[in-house]
Amino acid sequence: MLGLFNRHGGACPCCEPEMAGRRQILKAGIGVLAGTALLSESAVAASLPPVRRLNAQRFSTEDSFDGVYFSDGKYDREALRKLDWVFRDLSAAEVTPMDPRLFDVLSSVAARLETNETFSIMSGYRTPEHNANNARRSRAVSTVSLHMSGMAADFRLQGRDGYGVARTAAQMQMGGVGYYRQGFVHLDCGPPRRW
Repeated sequence: MLGLFNRHGGACPCCEPEMAGRRQILKAGIGVLAGTALLSESAVAASLPPVRRLNAQRFSTEDSFDGVYFSDGKYDREALRKLDWVFRDLSAAEVTPMDPRLFDVLSSVAARLETNETFSIMSGYRTPEHNANNARRSRAVSTVSLHMSGMAADFRLQGRDGYGVARTAAQMQMGGVGYYRQGFVHLDCGPPRRW
């Protein structure tokens, strides 16, 4: 392990299978995590800027969003619909409402890094069928991935080292953060954790 992350990859507790012993630990700690998540969620909401923007483009398509998605104390529904399209499951051509807290996490990380560079989205929402197909092909895919709930994204941030982005996000304690040896980062709006 180097610092907060293993530079050679690692298992995502939400997107990769749980190890047998971890299942019991996770079940025992779920109550504690739920309480912590509620406390940290209100603290995160209080620390977010009054105007939030995001610059995201789907890695393998021309679909993109670059603009404000939250202002005047509320989310812009049209902006969220556009973001949902960018983060859709490409394999199933299915769009779902993403959890807007995911966009808050991405926007906050960009603000902390003082960048307006594009998040190149490799994976956002995944249908349960798509996820199940992946799980049948690889033991490295979890059957309970936060991608299926519209709460996670895998990406590269243009002009930035993935390891540095992941370290910054982990320090912010806004959700799950993973770094993979292929150079991409996983962020989600679940409980703060890292791998």
